Amino acid sequence: MIFRALFIPAAAILLTAASPLAYSDTVAPDRAGRSEYSAALATLIADIEAAELRADPLAAALEGDKDAARRLPDLSPAFMQKRAKENAVFAARFAALPRAGFTGEDRLNYDLLGYIIDRNALISGVDESRIPFKNDSGFFSNLSYTVRLTRFEGPDDYAAYTDRLSQLPRFFNQHIDNMKRGIKDGYTAPAEIMPGIITAVENLAAIAPEDHPLAAPFMTVNPDLPDALRAEIKQKGLAMVDGTVMPAYRNLLNFMETEYAPKARPDIGLSSVKGGAAQYEALTKYFTTLDITPDEVHAIGEREVARIRARMDGIIKELKFDGTFKEFLDFLRTDPQFYATSREDLLKEAAYIAKTVDGKMPEYFRTLPRLSYGVIPVPAELEKNYTTGRYFGGNAKQGKAGNYVVNTYNLPNRPLYNLPALTLHEGVPGHHHQISLAGEQKNVPKFRRDLYPHAFGEGWGLYAEKLGEEMGIYKTPYDQFGRLTYEMWRACRLVMDTGMHYKGWSRERAESCLYENSALAPHNIRTETDRYISWPGQALAYKIGELKIVELRARAQTALGDKFDVRDFHDAVLVNGAVPLGILEARIDDWIAETKSKKP
Repeated sequence: MIFRALFIPAAAILLTAASPLAYSDTVAPDRAGRSEYSAALATLIADIEAAELRADPLAAALEGDKDAARRLPDLSPAFMQKRAKENAVFAARFAALPRAGFTGEDRLNYDLLGYIIDRNALISGVDESRIPFKNDSGFFSNLSYTVRLTRFEGPDDYAAYTDRLSQLPRFFNQHIDNMKRGIKDGYTAPAEIMPGIITAVENLAAIAPEDHPLAAPFMTVNPDLPDALRAEIKQKGLAMVDGTVMPAYRNLLNFMETEYAPKARPDIGLSSVKGGAAQYEALTKYFTTLDITPDEVHAIGEREVARIRARMDGIIKELKFDGTFKEFLDFLRTDPQFYATSREDLLKEAAYIAKTVDGKMPEYFRTLPRLSYGVIPVPAELEKNYTTGRYFGGNAKQGKAGNYVVNTYNLPNRPLYNLPALTLHEGVPGHHHQISLAGEQKNVPKFRRDLYPHAFGEGWGLYAEKLGEEMGIYKTPYDQFGRLTYEMWRACRLVMDTGMHYKGWSRERAESCLYENSALAPHNIRTETDRYISWPGQALAYKIGELKIVELRARAQTALGDKFDVRDFHDAVLVNGAVPLGILEARIDDWIAETKSKKP
């Protein structure tokens, strides 16, 4: 579970607007005061975590709550109002705690909780429940991900899951009500992404019950159970899927086709909706974890595009390619040598690269996670409009490994020269390594194990791609060009996302950055652009985060000289879990000072 957004109402923002950091300038509590504050902070964190789990039975079940395994979340206005009041009280309790009352781990706990409250107050005016999906996934598909993380052993596990499925019509209808509110408010998804959404829902509404991803547990009942019991579980489960789940999907499809899609907004940019420009400014701060404007981000993107393009030109010169940059891109996009001939071959190549990187990890990292990871294809029901690859987190409590997920759909659009960078980003030392280390922290609050500031997590993933150069993962100039294509992809995101959502760019103008400067396949460019259209601001996290990590590493190398060890630097970045970039910078500065003070 990622620590969930606190839905703080507008009135509660006032409780955190006057920063408690100012307390340290006026009062210095004594030791007894610090102990009192620490206890209050620990109680507040425990209360927030308990409230989060009460509100999210999907997450609570994965933590072992058997009753929660029978339920789906409540999305009713009454419940959301209750949550808003609850979180306003939490914000007030936090505002009463002085930062000067904390040291060490308590200080970090305080800072991270304050970050969560402040950042969610920043975007509290955005009612995201009105658009409960992105271009490639949403409430209609995410439950299958939860199913994959759940361990089914005894009959009670299957009975609980059957009860949960019985609530699917109510769960879908609450989402439909929220989307209807969006239609009334003029706050709907862009029409540009709706064909892919409808196709995804249609796939789940038209599939045979026994092939439905939500029926998977009933098709693979624990073989250790008696045959008669296994048959009964399967029969009851498939009856629930056929009689309850499938009608819910068909009803949702009808709503999406006949009511929602005709009301989808014609413009792609968030700034086209009332208050959208201000929302995007807030989302820019939220996803980058920095006090930065869309215009500043756009300028950084333009500089990075120019820098990376120069490196690409150098590789083309090294290869002695006789042609223009565009002709080189056409060569990469069309020559059969760069493409797998079967889905299995693509997965095998990804797995080979993953194991090669595994063998290099101890040279660059002192601390390695215990949780393993696998390589699997994107689920068939999602693959057509899904991204090139992704990481599905594991769950040690449920006995589930993490997974590096590779899209094997449309092989002529899955070049092998991009695969090393993709593997480094999604597997190790990227998302699996970082997220698993965070989840395995000892003696810290649960919210710190689950916290995922996008700029840190995605910035680390992009840094991991760059680290692959030192690790010797890129074997050919084409692999290196593939890495630069992925870096260009993230640089173009800064330009494209701000262009579409803040500057009024068309889709075509935005896509030109990738068509003209990268070897990404046309299919990937289209699906990625759909993603940025549907998720304003998130695309900014990658490059902004990576640039900060690279900057901090250079600072450490300069300051420490011979004392610098890349393994210790990576531990300093990762072992305390994911943090916003400002806190990361402060912690690395402390680590530099501590390392300098050590005797040789």
